[in-house]
Amino acid sequence: MILVLNCGSQSIKWKVFTEDFKVAKEGRREVDDQKNFQQILEEELGKITEEITLIGHRVVHGKNLFCQPVKITPENLQQLETLNYLAPLHNPYNVLGIKACQKKFAYSTSSGQAGVDNIAVFDTEFFSPPAGGLSQVAYTYALPSEIAEKYGYRKYGFHGISHEFVARKAAGKKFEKLKIITCHLGGGASITAIKNGVAVDTSMGFTPMQGLVMMTRAGDMDFGIVLEMAKNFGLDKTNEILNKESGVKGICGENEMLKVLQIINNKKTESPESYRRAQLAFDVFVYSIKKYIGSYFAVLGGCDLLVFTGSIGAGDPMTRDAVCKDMPILKKTKILAIETDEELAIANKIINL
Repeated sequence: MILVLNCGSQSIKWKVFTEDFKVAKEGRREVDDQKNFQQILEEELGKITEEITLIGHRVVHGKNLFCQPVKITPENLQQLETLNYLAPLHNPYNVLGIKACQKKFAYSTSSGQAGVDNIAVFDTEFFSPPAGGLSQVAYTYALPSEIAEKYGYRKYGFHGISHEFVARKAAGKKFEKLKIITCHLGGGASITAIKNGVAVDTSMGFTPMQGLVMMTRAGDMDFGIVLEMAKNFGLDKTNEILNKESGVKGICGENEMLKVLQIINNKKTESPESYRRAQLAFDVFVYSIKKYIGSYFAVLGGCDLLVFTGSIGAGDPMTRDAVCKDMPILKKTKILAIETDEELAIANKIINL
């Protein structure tokens, strides 16, 4: 059986698939305190009693070192750990998940033979060769070339596993013939433009911090503010503010969209200030999505399908309705809400490796 483990700082998701990709067992745990992550991870893996023959892991950032699914070795695991700083809400926990699986599934339960392969599948794959990937025009930042090349400063894009999965599901056999905009809206949020089966552009960049306003990440902003913050708070605190204390949470104090919507819907019983901040946070979030949809509409030269996914995108229709309101350019666009399944997508990617 195939185990797929999807670890983030706030949740641990896993599914066990049969060889024909049917779900045999699954689990999900929220992690309120990162100090408890290791314990919760071990508890979840302890629920898996099936004989596992292959393990897939979602890994967010592979920089320019990893673009395609790769079998984990001691050497490349060390390389992965050096990238933890690029996606601090994900990569460190992806690595912990790999190490925990290496420990638990070190030997086949029936034969005692060593050899359950752990395979990393990267969020950046859909935006990188040989999947087609972003063009040089789309991934290049206007920085001095020698600096960008030396340090790998370019747009990598994230949520690629989800964007590709829902786009293929929405388009079916027409995937390579349509212009599609996919909106993955959850704790992290990103938008991707897809033309004829190839990712043309995406909102996240060198790290998952660029692009849309998110639940705790600021998204696009003036770099001058970042420089000022680094001067005033230091690099570590600035990083913490931009990744964990900004976005919707920074504006209204709530880091769950469901709670924000509850405050807005309960206007009469909420304090005027609480309601005002929640409404502002929601409006800023929606406005950032509208801007990207409009720009990608222009880049693609139209849009056949607009697909919403993620806990927010495929959840309460209030957000989708607000995004699509007063956007006449979408009058010929089919709008869909599709639940993503990153675990199934990963299982399909690793089965023949």
